[in-house]
Amino acid sequence: MRVLITGATGFVGRGLIRACVDSGGVDVVAALRNAQGYAEPHVDAVIIGDISDAANNWGSLLEGVDVIVHLAGRAHVVGEAHAGALAKFRAVNLEGTTALARQARDTGVKRFILVSSIGVNGARTIGKPFWESSTPAPHADYAVSKLEAEQALCQIAQGSTMEWVIVRPPLVYGAQAPGNFGRLLKLVSSGLPLPVASLQNSRSMIARENLVHFLLLCITQPAAANQLFLISDGIAMSTPEIITHLAVGMGMKPRLLPCPPVLMRWGARLIGRQSLYTQLCESLVIDSSKANSLLEWLPPLSPDLALQKCGREFLAWKS
Repeated sequence: MRVLITGATGFVGRGLIRACVDSGGVDVVAALRNAQGYAEPHVDAVIIGDISDAANNWGSLLEGVDVIVHLAGRAHVVGEAHAGALAKFRAVNLEGTTALARQARDTGVKRFILVSSIGVNGARTIGKPFWESSTPAPHADYAVSKLEAEQALCQIAQGSTMEWVIVRPPLVYGAQAPGNFGRLLKLVSSGLPLPVASLQNSRSMIARENLVHFLLLCITQPAAANQLFLISDGIAMSTPEIITHLAVGMGMKPRLLPCPPVLMRWGARLIGRQSLYTQLCESLVIDSSKANSLLEWLPPLSPDLALQKCGREFLAWKS
């Protein structure tokens, strides 16, 4: 089986490529913006440039490809001006995906796996979890562009032999995770007291290892065809619990101080970090039972062990 992976140098892409190579029986093609510094053994590297380039012609790069796992995308950039942001997200996440999906269909690719975002459903849950039948309610320009990409993929594949699979993960964590989780790792490792002891939220997340394990299943399982999946580690945790497990992995005692959540929310707004507060302090719970019932998938790593492993590996990586 020949599998083309976009976003090959990204946090999830690197893990997926290694897992595909280790699994055997998979001929991996890594689609890269440029080849500078890329040296993954047993992988065919191809240069595609900017995925938003309307002139991109995947052409011969797709010949013989059975499955595409589309990870490449434009994510939120801290401090980026809001003006024109949606157009920038659409250029990559919608138009880039649309162009690739059309050429994949016309070239005879059998399955197109799009890794989207739980942000398509919304930024938080109140009282009940998100599941596949939940009405989409994208909360930001990035999530809007991801929903539009999902809709475009389904429309392109309709009536053709190309199957689609859409995966909406929540926050993906690991020792080298970017964004807000990377900042949290640095805060925990600093030993500074963190004012989160009063939080009673519930967060669904997914370890990179668990997401990679699920994507491998989506590559091969016939039952995944033309399905949407919301996936997570399976057990939601509060922010104090998350920090405690990270600290344990780092060999540290967590230093958690009580602080009224309303003050934390106000402080985050004051310094322009509302998204950080939402992602780490409010609740977002996913029901991922469909993946279990349809594909018989269970996360190989429990969230407590995965977070502790993440803490250990972060210290090793930082040093």
